[in-house]
Amino acid sequence: MDLRKLKTLIDLVSESNISELEITEAEGKVRIVKSEPVQATSLVQGGEAPRAMAHATAPAPVAATAVAAELPAETGHTVKSPMVGTFYRSPNPGAKPFVEVGTQVKEGQAVCIIEAMKIMNEIDADRAGTITKILCEAGQAVEFGQPLFIIE
Repeated sequence: MDLRKLKTLIDLVSESNISELEITEAEGKVRIVKSEPVQATSLVQGGEAPRAMAHATAPAPVAATAVAAELPAETGHTVKSPMVGTFYRSPNPGAKPFVEVGTQVKEGQAVCIIEAMKIMNEIDADRAGTITKILCEAGQAVEFGQPLFIIE
């Protein structure tokens, strides 16, 4: 399932009175469960029966506010993580990173990979511009909505 579509579904559930949504498509199955104050999502790819489902959990609003207060305000557009997983700057170990500080990117250009449930998900720039800051290190665990890059 397309990451943009998944993010849209998560946003729709979080903004509505729906507490649970499950969608099955040819390429997989998505189940989004909302509870107060934590939001949980899970994603199962392919035709395999799930053995154990991993849950991506967003931090409680209080924790998110505390983290935001500690970080200085960034100028420019922030590319955020659409999922919980492990951040990688390059397509494979030893390869050249997708982007560096100063790299001009186009909207839709791959900027990193986030591994979630043994699936490598390319994350694309959602705006054209220049990468001015890389906010994560290769191999770092990232949360849903965590800032990854600043584009100006």
